[in-house]
This record gives sequence, C-alpha cells and structure tokens, in this order.
Amino acid sequence: MKNDWTVLPSTEADIDQVRERCRRLVRRRAAVSAGVAAVPIPGIDVVSDLRLFTQLIDDVNHEFGLSPAQIDRMQPKLKLIAYEAVISLGGMLVGKVVTRELVATVLKRSAGKMAAKQAGKLVPIAGQIASATIGFFAFRQIGYQHVDACAKVARQVLAGGENR
Repeated sequence: MKNDWTVLPSTEADIDQVRERCRRLVRRRAAVSAGVAAVPIPGIDVVSDLRLFTQLIDDVNHEFGLSPAQIDRMQPKLKLIAYEAVISLGGMLVGKVVTRELVATVLKRSAGKMAAKQAGKLVPIAGQIASATIGFFAFRQIGYQHVDACAKVARQVLAGGENR
C-alpha cells in the first residue's frame, strides 16, 4: 500500500522537481510500453498499456499530492481550489480514482495511433518497430499531458494557499 501522506509541493521549485521526476517516470513507462508493443502478438500491448497507464496516473497523482485520499485531507479551502482547478483545466484524471475503464476512455483519444500500432503488428520486423515507436510516443504524450495538468493544479492550490 502506498503512503498517502505525501503532501502538495510547497514551492514552485518543488513543483518543478516533482514535474521532472514524473516526466522521467513517464519516459520509463513509455519505454516498457514500447517494448511490449514490439512483441508480435496483437492485443497484448493494449492490455499492458491499460495496466501501465493506470499505475502511472496513480503514481503521478500521488507524487503531486493529488490522489483522492490526499485531496480529502486538505483544508476545505484548498480542497475547493484543487477541485476547481481540476475542472477548469479539464484534467479528468487528476485527483480521481483511476479505473481501467477511465484509462481506456483516455486511450481512445489516441485511437488512430493505436490502430496504426495494431496494423503494424501484421508486417514483420518493420511493423514491430513502427508499432513500438508509435506506442512510445503516444504513451509519452498522454503521460506528459497528465503531468502538466497535475503541475498546473498544484500551482493553483499553492497560489490559493498563499492568498489566505
């Protein structure tokens, strides 16, 4: 079980450090995703991506102090600022309990890339390389978007806490 006592980063520099740490995590998970995508078995990468991305979202939310449990422990004013920031930014995975269904919805936004990735599996070697490359960049892009959304929410909560 994850330690839910991580708090929001308390300075802009802390937010930047967490952001960079999470971007490295995104790149590592994207590389794992690409490795699985290179396996010439259609469908195995989709299952793997769902699992990897679900864990990634949970980990990033936690690092920023924005998991549902962490938000619940915030002062009421900060909790309100956090939820308002999430809504205004459209960060549908920030501060949420992440389910496979929710992740599948987000991944459907990249459906064209996923279709190309699956089609590439039917072409030996070159198709596997293309599938892995497309998978890496799609996973990385979606992960980066989530990290940036969390950083923006953390900044808004930080600014709201300073205006007390």
